[in-house]
Amino acid sequence: MDRKEPEFGRVSVRSGVPVGTARFTVTSPDIVNGRFPQEHWANAFGCDGGNQPLRLAWSGAPAGTRSFAVTMFDPDAPTGSGFWHWLVWDVPATATGLGATPPAGAVTGADDAGVQGYLGPCPPVGDRPHRYRITVYALDTPSLALPAATPAAVTAFSMSGHVIGHAQTTALAAR
Repeated sequence: MDRKEPEFGRVSVRSGVPVGTARFTVTSPDIVNGRFPQEHWANAFGCDGGNQPLRLAWSGAPAGTRSFAVTMFDPDAPTGSGFWHWLVWDVPATATGLGATPPAGAVTGADDAGVQGYLGPCPPVGDRPHRYRITVYALDTPSLALPAATPAAVTAFSMSGHVIGHAQTTALAAR
């Protein structure tokens, strides 16, 4: 048989965005030429960045948006399931962006390292460039009613039934 085998350890991860959802726009003044500046890299796992959360701005969310959620996910992490770096939900529908401090009422969840808050990129030395997908989800509910300690995969699963739109940008990191 002449089938090409996938690269060892690399698997596709199913998207949490339902097919056909509305698209809107997200940008970050912190992503330069598609890459993270040092102040946004992790200060863990052998990296010595500033671990400052990205600033985000979005526009064009669909009518019916009752809240937003923001995630940063690395599908290239050598875990077999990717790596969640940042989750914020229950962002008010009136928000048009996210800064260093989430707005009142927003919940900052735990990343895959078990720490609440932003964890910047820090891919393994010598690995291929990792894609960090920053996604803003428009949700049809004002609250996911989840505690901040909820595991990232459970948060994403809970959110998936409420997504009515999404905006995404991707930044690369390698070392």
